[in-house]
This record gives sequence, C-alpha cells and structure tokens, in this order.
Amino acid sequence: MRIGFIGAGSMASALARGLGERALVFDVQAERGEALARELGGQVAASNAELAEQVDLVILCHKPPQLDEVATQIAGRAKAVASIVAATPLARLEAAYPGIPVYRFIPNIPVEVGRGVFCYAPGSRAADGPEEALMRLFSRCGVVIPLEEPLIEPAMALMSCGPAFLALVVEALAEAGVRHGLEPGQAGRLVVETMAGTAAYLDANGLNAADLRRRVATPGGLTEKGLGVLEETGLRRSFDAAVDLVVEAGR
Repeated sequence: MRIGFIGAGSMASALARGLGERALVFDVQAERGEALARELGGQVAASNAELAEQVDLVILCHKPPQLDEVATQIAGRAKAVASIVAATPLARLEAAYPGIPVYRFIPNIPVEVGRGVFCYAPGSRAADGPEEALMRLFSRCGVVIPLEEPLIEPAMALMSCGPAFLALVVEALAEAGVRHGLEPGQAGRLVVETMAGTAAYLDANGLNAADLRRRVATPGGLTEKGLGVLEETGLRRSFDAAVDLVVEAGR
C-alpha cells in the first residue's frame, strides 16, 4: 500500500518516521516537504492532486481550516483517506470526501520511536477500504485504540496532550532534585528513567496505577507522606482542569 502525506509538520514527520515508509509528500512549505521526503527516501509530489493520484491512501496532516481547500484539490483522485487533523470529526471528513473510505486517527508524538498511541474512529465506509492494512501499518509504531467518536476529545487530552503534561511533571520533579544538589542532567535522567521503568512495570504486571502506588508507598513511610503533599497541593485538581479545558476546546 503506497501512502502519501499532505502536510509535513511535527506530527506528520513523527508518524512518517515511525512508519518508515518511502512515502510521497506534499507540503505548501516546499522546503519542509522536501526535507521529510528526503529523510524517508520518498518523493515530493508537485501538488496535492498529483499525490492523491499516485497513492493508495492519503494521510491528511494539514491544519483544520485547510480541509475544504485540500478536499477540492484532490476530489475524485483519492482512493481512501486517513486523517490526523485535529478537531475535525468524521461527519466533516465524510462530507469533504464523499463516497470513499475515511478513517479518523489521533496519534501522539511517541509514534516516532515506536511507542505511540493512536485513537481511532472508523468512517461509515471503512470496511470498503484498506482498514485492515492500515491498522497493521499504524500498529508498527504504536497501540491503536478504537473509540466511539465522542470519546476522541477526552482521549486526546490524555494521550496527545499527555506527553507535554508528563514532560512538565518530569521538569518539575527534576528541578526539585536540582534544588537539593543534583546536577540538572543527572536529575533529568533519574526522572526520565524512572518514568519509563514505571510504565514498563505497570504494563508487564497488569497493574493499575493505584495498585503500584500502594506497593511503593508503605503505610507511614516517606513516599506516603510525599503523596499526601501532592494531594493536598492539588495535583489531581490541576490535571482535572487541564483535561477539562482540552476536551471543551476540542468540541
């Protein structure tokens, strides 16, 4: 299955690197499109229309306001469309691309290193197109989680915004260590490795987060006291507020 990327921004580039396919690329910023195509060992299309004619699957990675413009340019040429365009529901996608299979995905930045997450909502004609091949393709660089479309925005707040939220946690925890004498590089490495190991431990043992918290925080111990401070200073409320904002803005 030959794929083409319309758009070569940060998320498109991360996905393309994770997939490792010699894809066709078009971006209105020619230098950006050329750079991604060169990195992939692929080619640059002369236009969106040319790209759509030459591939089996068009991956939409442009900005949301460009939906109708791009759809007009490739009308009658695209065989199937997968979208990673934010804040663009299936109804809008299928209206822009009538009569062909449409697939809506939201990936996150770790797809670049094979540890990403995709939220997925199939269009009404998904089974008529390369759905199985597409799922296998995207599974190379992450876990694909099918969802009812109304749950895409809450999921996006966790998995798409989540890397930035977790990066802030890493930053804050490392800075706290630096205040007590650790070198910044040492502190950052300690936190990053601890986060990676914690995720691996949860996954390997089939635990939920509360189970692990109870294993580490012995009653009356320092970890339990530290957790108490985090609860008292509003860690949960902060995450609630951040997720609420993202969900409401995305609807």
